[in-house]
Amino acid sequence: MSTVEYGQTLAEWRAQYTQNPHIVSSVLTRYVSQFDRADNAWIYLASEQDILTQCAALLDALEDGSKTLVDMPLFGVPFAVKDNIDVAGMPTTAACPAFLYHPEVDATVVARLKSAGAVVIGKTNLDQFATGLVGTRSPYGAVVNTFNPDYVSGGSSSGSASVVARGLAAFSLGTDTAGSGRVPAGFNNIVGLKPTKGWFSAQGVVPACRLNDTISVFALTVDDAWQVAQVAGGYDAGDAYSRVHPGTAPAQLSNAPRFAIPEQCEFYGDSQSEQAWQQALAHLVAQGVELVPIDFTPFRQLAEQLYYGAWVAERTVAVGSMLDQPPETMDPTVRQIVANGKAWTACDAWQAEYTRAGLARTIQQVLAAVDALVVPTSPTIHTLAEMAEEPVNYNSQFGTYTNFTNLADLSALAVPAGFRQDGLPFGITLIAPAWHDLALAAFACQWQQQQALPLGATGRPLTAGASITPTLPECYVRLAVVGAHLRGMPLNHQLTTRDAVFVEETVTADDYRLYALAGQVPAKPGLARAEQGNAIIVELWDVPLARFGEFVAEVPAPLGIGSVTLADGRVVKGFICEPQALGAATDITQWGGWKAWLAHQHLA
Repeated sequence: MSTVEYGQTLAEWRAQYTQNPHIVSSVLTRYVSQFDRADNAWIYLASEQDILTQCAALLDALEDGSKTLVDMPLFGVPFAVKDNIDVAGMPTTAACPAFLYHPEVDATVVARLKSAGAVVIGKTNLDQFATGLVGTRSPYGAVVNTFNPDYVSGGSSSGSASVVARGLAAFSLGTDTAGSGRVPAGFNNIVGLKPTKGWFSAQGVVPACRLNDTISVFALTVDDAWQVAQVAGGYDAGDAYSRVHPGTAPAQLSNAPRFAIPEQCEFYGDSQSEQAWQQALAHLVAQGVELVPIDFTPFRQLAEQLYYGAWVAERTVAVGSMLDQPPETMDPTVRQIVANGKAWTACDAWQAEYTRAGLARTIQQVLAAVDALVVPTSPTIHTLAEMAEEPVNYNSQFGTYTNFTNLADLSALAVPAGFRQDGLPFGITLIAPAWHDLALAAFACQWQQQQALPLGATGRPLTAGASITPTLPECYVRLAVVGAHLRGMPLNHQLTTRDAVFVEETVTADDYRLYALAGQVPAKPGLARAEQGNAIIVELWDVPLARFGEFVAEVPAPLGIGSVTLADGRVVKGFICEPQALGAATDITQWGGWKAWLAHQHLA
């Protein structure tokens, strides 16, 4: 069997098994055998038996008929897991050997990914107890930048970002409290998806700050990251902070999106990052984005709360009795940061929460006027030597545009945005309110296609034409509109004010008739199925599920909402008409659509 190429996307991995899924064991064992076992991006690299055991479970499911390849959309895809997330049969250390334990069950998210066919190939290095944005605070060694080994990789999810950027894992799991799922993505030219808090279960995760933690996803493409997120996410009754998707967020951003940007960006004297930022803004404008400068003060003030206030005490609680161990059992910088939490009182903690809530409300009001906020993923980058001189100050700089996100309950997606003059990657992060994850991913996929940058550090080109095709069907209703709710028509606002988004213009099956109803203000058509008919032009809109009932309540008789069959066989919700209203109506089927009829009336 030939050597498997590094840097394959999910689609490329899946294609290997289409004809013969039974080769999965041999493919993956041979693949992992190529790895350098001295590579310190790994804390634990899967043994041959680890891989065989996982693959056997997948093949057994196929053999007994309990699952098909369709049921396992990640079949045979190798992924890595940050070593503060439990994988049954593999040790968890949180990059602290004295903390090591052997979990008997998978973290919920890992279990979901395995059930979808993915195979864990190792546990990755991190800043100890996920405390840091640098990737240097580990007894297993600093994980270096994949483009220049003199520079930091970013953290705390350093190993997870490194193995994806180099194409060793098709995707990986990190965690993100202050930016640990975004900063390493920016430093290594990959995608970092930080989901809305509570979408991914935290069961089986060693907490850093439990109220502000979330598992994150690293991938080479936005499409891959989104596919993984759809599998990994979902409500978990076993996690006290898990949340059900409210079904209120838009599926896409506006067709002409408005992005807030900091009125004054801080780059700490890094002119190369500043230049890369200006180039990224120019590309956004060329893509049709309107940039809206905002006062960044409340974002900056909230970011400072995470490490310079009582919130540090949450890390102290998470580490617990490890602080009672001899000092040498912990990284000295991590120990210093975590120990500082003991200086804060319960009164300080309550006051910190009041401050957080006030600043978060201000931030949410600012973001309500735009589609999203875009910021540099990090304002600068430093060498390993520089980081050794200023471990706390430079770490703080990295978090300038990340630390506030979870405190304000926002979704975020870090994407590549080109390269600095010195050849190091530069990234931007899209940030929006909670549950806007899909909308951010849809835009970011278009962005990545426009940029056409190589994938991670692999040198492989981005495949043209990839797009975010799947929605979250439990969160949106796809609706066919045919008349007064079309774009430019008088009732379209009933859709747009409920965050519905236009998907496409298409046509119905050819057994429909269209009528201009009598006595309707504003004028409306009626759509009815008939033995003899034509295809009728409709628009498809994705309506947030929780807003759909409000919309339907405004639909007046004789119209209603039923099911409409499209020309390609899809069945969606759509406007239908009561038969008794058609007797006095004018049959306009021959015009093929409402706008064509209106244009004819105007010309007449």
